[in-house]
Amino acid sequence: MTSFTIAILLVLALFILIFIRMPIALAMGLVGAAGYVQLSSSAGLMAYLSTAWPDKFMSYDFAVVPLFILMGHLATNSGISASIFSAARAWIGHLRGGLAMASVAGCALFGSISGSSLATASTMTRVAMPEMRKHGFSGALSSGSLAAGGTLGILIPPSVVLIIYALLTEQNIVKLFLAATIPGILAVIGFILAISVYVRLFPAEGPTSERQGLAQRIRSLRDIWHVLVIFITVLGGIYGGFFTPAQGAAVGVVLTLVLGMLKGGLSVQTVMDSLIDTAGSTAMIFVIVFGADLFNVALALSRMPMEVAEYFAGSGIPPMMILLAMVAFYLVMGCLMDSLSMILLTVPVFFPTIMALDFGLQPEQQAMWFGIISLVVVEMGLITPPVGMNLFVISAMAREIPMKQIFRGTLPFIGAEFTRIAILISFPALSYWLVDLVAN
Repeated sequence: MTSFTIAILLVLALFILIFIRMPIALAMGLVGAAGYVQLSSSAGLMAYLSTAWPDKFMSYDFAVVPLFILMGHLATNSGISASIFSAARAWIGHLRGGLAMASVAGCALFGSISGSSLATASTMTRVAMPEMRKHGFSGALSSGSLAAGGTLGILIPPSVVLIIYALLTEQNIVKLFLAATIPGILAVIGFILAISVYVRLFPAEGPTSERQGLAQRIRSLRDIWHVLVIFITVLGGIYGGFFTPAQGAAVGVVLTLVLGMLKGGLSVQTVMDSLIDTAGSTAMIFVIVFGADLFNVALALSRMPMEVAEYFAGSGIPPMMILLAMVAFYLVMGCLMDSLSMILLTVPVFFPTIMALDFGLQPEQQAMWFGIISLVVVEMGLITPPVGMNLFVISAMAREIPMKQIFRGTLPFIGAEFTRIAILISFPALSYWLVDLVAN
């Protein structure tokens, strides 16, 4: 049996285990270990396991992951989400469908200090859902806007999944943060336009709210000054070269902690809860990363990723067709898997293939472009039935809204996401133009 055949069997075995609902980390770890033994030896596997944990998780690069997670949990537990939503509502809440638009804007701002889609969706739902329902918004539009807005946490910096992509592909985290900025802004604009079109087609589902005066609007901005301080200090410091990403994350944790306590949103108990939640989230991510690493090492031993890349590079198939096939694969798998697992599972195979193709871009530009496209498509999976994670978060928090309505509410936003993917594929410069501008 050839190494390539063994690799194919490993992939098939992994998908079978996933479909029978084995935890993804365990499935990748077991299949990877079996593949390693088959392609090398049990002694080789033991030698790898004895060094892999400390080599990977004691590295400086991975320190950024738990720090940004802690920053997000502190932000979630500090109660700043209410101030963010109130500020967005003060400025655009009077428009038709304005509270749904304010929810999207609030999710974007909260996601800029959270970095987690699920945390963004759950936190903003707790604040915005009661207000929308009280003002007569339909269950479909209320849940759809919050589910879609929650996905912004995966792309708007700092994003944990974006950091994992950078570590997997050995790309510069700072440049990837910059590369994600314009696509993130496009997402916010696309979601707001989707709401605008929806409420014109179905006016009763998204009524207007009272217009607030200029004094109230200015006051709302004063209530979120600490959010702006955290965002500007952390990302400004990272982009300006004053901090490394890990140092910026540490500064963000301290700022969020201090300002949260000064604002009265954090207590000793909520800080302890944040630390415990961070430990759990970090452990979950690291276990998935380690399982994926073991699986990917087995694939590397089989040389499958390199052989696939060489095949497509010399196949004569247009590179754009190969990219579109990958996007289609992501769309299908996004209905069944979570975002982090998809990135960990596919990037080690897809990335070498993309980098072997000629799209007329510099290697670094191509790596950033593919990373942004991958994350945008994975982002769609969070609101795509039947296993869109954000949909179940919303359902658990708004049990009075039938799941059928929640699914219907995401359709306009899925349409907006397809449009954004088409734009990003058609205009690759949107994913690296800001990086080139800052570099020059």
